[in-house]
This record gives sequence, structure tokens and C-alpha cells, in this order.
Amino acid sequence: MDRRTFMRLSGFAAGAALAAKTSRLAAQHHLHGEAVPEQQERVAESTAAARAAVVAPGRQPAVVTPNGKTLPWRLVQGVKVGHLVAQPIQHEFAPGLSAECWGYNGGTPGPTIEAVEGDRVRLYVTNKLPEPTTVHWHGLIVPNGMDGVSGLNQKPIGVGETFVYELTLKQPGTFMYHSHFDEMTQIALGMVGMLIVHPRRPVGPPVDRDFVLMSHEWRLDVGARRPNPNEMTDWNLLTFNGKSFPATQPLLVKTGERVRIRLGNLGPMDHHPIHLHGLNFVVTATDGGYVPQSAQYPETTVILPVGTTRVIEFVPSEPGDWAMHCHMTHHTMTQMGHDIPNLVGADTKALDARMDRIMPEYMTMGTTGMGNMGEMKMPIPANSLPMRGAPGPFGYIDMGGMFTVLKVRDNPEAPEAQGWYQYPAGSVASVADPARMAADGVDAT
Repeated sequence: MDRRTFMRLSGFAAGAALAAKTSRLAAQHHLHGEAVPEQQERVAESTAAARAAVVAPGRQPAVVTPNGKTLPWRLVQGVKVGHLVAQPIQHEFAPGLSAECWGYNGGTPGPTIEAVEGDRVRLYVTNKLPEPTTVHWHGLIVPNGMDGVSGLNQKPIGVGETFVYELTLKQPGTFMYHSHFDEMTQIALGMVGMLIVHPRRPVGPPVDRDFVLMSHEWRLDVGARRPNPNEMTDWNLLTFNGKSFPATQPLLVKTGERVRIRLGNLGPMDHHPIHLHGLNFVVTATDGGYVPQSAQYPETTVILPVGTTRVIEFVPSEPGDWAMHCHMTHHTMTQMGHDIPNLVGADTKALDARMDRIMPEYMTMGTTGMGNMGEMKMPIPANSLPMRGAPGPFGYIDMGGMFTVLKVRDNPEAPEAQGWYQYPAGSVASVADPARMAADGVDAT
């Protein structure tokens, strides 16, 4: 650890706790005395007769948003009516790290908007941000005056104002929505969400489970109260649906079922090669439309460029806990994995002894590699995340950030299905038996 990094971390260690407390108080003050979106949604959900459920034709299941929720509708004279509230939020990326962000209806990403091809929808947008905003329906073909580009297609939604967008959903697919005013700030702070339009006449084989994951990158320095929207290169917090592993909710599926995962990327700068272990999948759709079966081919990694969606489908055959993650290695680590000097192979005993005199319990990081850093129990500043990892069934999982788990089970409804996979005897890689090595002619000396 160089002097600059040492001073930065040690100086912020005390301040981060105060900043986090101040942030929470500010959020409480901001929401005091007004109906928050969660309350509004509970009221809507309590009036079941006034709320139209998503009915997807052709055995299409409703979409599941891990760590998220779906926007409720009210059916008014044949029109589906929804309400988005753009507002500052206090967002938890993972236990131990929260920040002041901006989002919709109390969260980031905002609620998944789910409807059916041909639906007429009316979406009210209330602006409780400290600056104007708009909403752009990314990928949808809409009337020009509903496209949401501030200054070009509409006046911005002023502070305290409510605008209405009315659309007929003419094209099925996986789309996104986001602010189109001061995008560098508002998107970087979390003003994004997914929009799903089920086809009236489905194509391809029906799926049994349907998930949606939105990737995002953030710059949140240790001790900071909110992400930095001006960063353009070094993102130190990578998320699926606003969460960083181990807070990412796993995807639980059944062996032999057909599964669909919808991926969206509204991060500020980075493309993401999303890799799934244990199976092959095919890309069945982009935000441009359905990919004909004749053009689909098997893959294990799909590139998710900025501003795009990709839809993958597969049938898992092997039960277990399978990793799903961005394959950019620095996207599977978090805050404390950045700005670390390369000390691999260095003898730091003398440095450790000198530093211990002024900073008891000082610990040099990464002298033998970084794979066991999560198990070192090194103290970190308040309101921050360690480099990566969480306890797993065989020790520490050396991954973080944009990482989640696909849980394939023969019986996903069983109570134990949510826990770690129970491996049959003899099915786990383990220390080699010397007698077996000798019989196989392997000499490891």
C-alpha cells in the first residue's frame, strides 16, 4: 500500500461512518411527511380489483427481477396506468455499503415495467429530484413527442411536476428506460430500469422461468456519501440489479426447464462479457428484435454492450451452484480492490514492522497474490466493501461485484433448495490420492 492510498484509507475510516449516518438522516428528512413510492404501491396492491395483472399469452411466465420489483398497473377504461416517481434514495449495494443515489419508486434500478404487445399504457412520472428530468423508453418505437429527449421532444419535467406519457406498445421484446436529461449525472446515480413487452403471439419454444438482470457500474470512493458521476474509466463498484455480490439474489431454476434471462446494460461506459458456467445458451433476442432460430448458435459468454439488451435461453441438465458473472476480472471485485499497489512476490517484512509502530494491526495486502485476501480479516473503513468474496461451502468465494449464482435443482421448491448444493459422494474435486497418482504414473515431486 503506497503512502497516498494509506493516507486516504486511514483518513476516511472515521469519516465514512459519520457520512453514512448523515446520509441516513438526510434521507429520513427528505421523506418525512410525504408518501413514499413503496406506500403508494402497497395501497395499489391492496385494491386488487383496480389492478390489472400481467397476462402473458402462450404460457409465458411473468418476469422475475432478482433484488427488485415490478411496477403495479391500474386498469382505467382499458388503459394500463402506472406511476414512476423519480427521487433521491438511500440505496444499499450490499450489507455494509450504502449511498445516496437517485432512482425510481424508492430503488435503483427502478421497477420492471411489464406489459403485453398491443397494450395501451399511461405512465405518470413525478419528479422529486433537485433538478429537471425526463424518461426515454430505450429501444421502443414510440410517437416522437413521447420519446423523452429534453429540449428536442419535450420540455423537461420540472422539480415537483408530474408529466404523463401515453404509449401503445407495438413491438414485443426486452427494452429499458432511463433519464434523458443530464444523463451523465442521472444515469450514473441510478436513473435506469427495464421494460418488458411480452409478444401477443410468442415465437420459439415456451420458457418455464423468466429473469431480468440489469448491469451497472459505479464510482463510490471510500468515505463518499454518493457515487461520482464524473468518473469515466475506473469503476470500483459493479452490480446486477443494483446489488454487489454477496447481496445478489441467486436465480433458482429446475433441472430440465427452459430458462430465459434478459440482460440489460445502462452503465455509463463499460461493455460486459457475461459468462455462465455449467451450460450452453443461445441468444434469442436483442433490443432490435427476435433472433430467428436458424441464426441462433450455442455460447457460454455473451457481450453486453453499453445501451443494449440481450436475451439468452437454455435448458440446464446438471444440478449444482453455477457461477454467473462478468468476465472482466476487475468487474468481480469491489471498492477495496482498487488502487492497490502490486506487491506480489515482494518481501514486505521490514515495511510491515515499521508501519506497525504507527498503525497497529497494519497488514500488507497481496504479497502472495490476492486470492486469499477475503480471509485475512483485514479491517476496512466504515461503509465500504472488501475487495471481493463471501463465505461459501468450501471456504471463501473469491469473487465479488458483478457476480451471482444460478442454482439448478431437481426440486427447486424444496426448503433446502435455497441453500448450498449438496454434492453426491465422490463428485467434488479433492486432494489426489498418492497411491492413485502412482498407479497413473503421475510424479508431482
